[in-house]
Amino acid sequence: MSALSGVIVADFSRVLAGPLAAMTLADLGANVIKVEPPGGDETRSWLPPVDAEGRSTYFQAANRNKRSVSFDLKDEADRALAFELAMRADVLIENFRPKTMERFGLDWESVHAAHPSLVYCSITGFGEGPGAVLPGYDPLIQALSGMMSITGPPDGEASKVGVALVDVIAGLNAATGILAALHDRKTLREGQRVEINLLSTAIAALANQSSAFLNTGVSPSRLGNVHPSIEPFSTFQTATGPIMICAGNDRQFHDLVVTIGAPGLAEDERFTGNLERVENREALRDELERRLKLDSVEYWSEALGDAGVPAGPVNDIGGGFALAESLGLEPVTEIAQTRTTSSPIALSASPAEKRLPPPDLDQQGDEIREWLRGPRDRD
Repeated sequence: MSALSGVIVADFSRVLAGPLAAMTLADLGANVIKVEPPGGDETRSWLPPVDAEGRSTYFQAANRNKRSVSFDLKDEADRALAFELAMRADVLIENFRPKTMERFGLDWESVHAAHPSLVYCSITGFGEGPGAVLPGYDPLIQALSGMMSITGPPDGEASKVGVALVDVIAGLNAATGILAALHDRKTLREGQRVEINLLSTAIAALANQSSAFLNTGVSPSRLGNVHPSIEPFSTFQTATGPIMICAGNDRQFHDLVVTIGAPGLAEDERFTGNLERVENREALRDELERRLKLDSVEYWSEALGDAGVPAGPVNDIGGGFALAESLGLEPVTEIAQTRTTSSPIALSASPAEKRLPPPDLDQQGDEIREWLRGPRDRD
């Protein structure tokens, strides 16, 4: 039996953070019903790229293992069916702007009063305070949170991360909160509201960088690929391209310099400890690259790997998949000729499932409406 077998999730969310949270639950066995407006989730029209059938690959990234029903929440009959779905669900996920669900009678207070055991998850951009009026688009959050200020080369323009990272982390935070609330429901005998906002998610995701600011009062700056607290922990140039080297301790640094033919660097007083290496990182970089440029990235990746030094080429995404496949990690899930990334969650007794490909708009609408119009089998 799946870990979340029997759990019904009403997924009113769209785009990425909410759908990712719902898909995580779906992969673990939950019955997820994706509620879409008549035009569908916006990401259905975010093109290109498209698959062989002309469907948005963006939509496919976050909607596996779901069934789709289309409701026009401005229509009284559809609104009644949406409310009935909430009454039958264990979990409701929504990421509308504040007050939107209230207009449809689907807000936390209304639904909780009628269905106290429901776990209700709201994902917003900035919370629900009086100043939280902007839509929570990921690049905007990256800019406002400070994430962009530490991303990019030190002498160049601030840059966003190459994927909607805040949305992804918010989706994982939402799934974690939902699972905690489902567990707590066994004791409380009722559900609770899980609130996630993208700004808080981004600030928390800054981790050591946020901690540095809080405890020094100084905002970190952009360092490119260099780590603010560890050296060598960056990309370095070889004869054929960059190599990422992560020597996180003195032993790894010793093995690195021995492997590249410069054992004396381990005894150099400028580089004997991590603090000294950070303080003298430019001199160390010159010494390392002078030797690394004598051979290819492929040669050094193998040689350093054999020596136990974490190092490797800067792959493209195809290279990342190829590496995972070579390690037996099975990174691709294919369902009905649709390929998606596999769930990264491995459970020994109740593994993630692959049941349904991302649905077409309203693909299961008739059967879901028929179910909602029938008698409740769970009160």
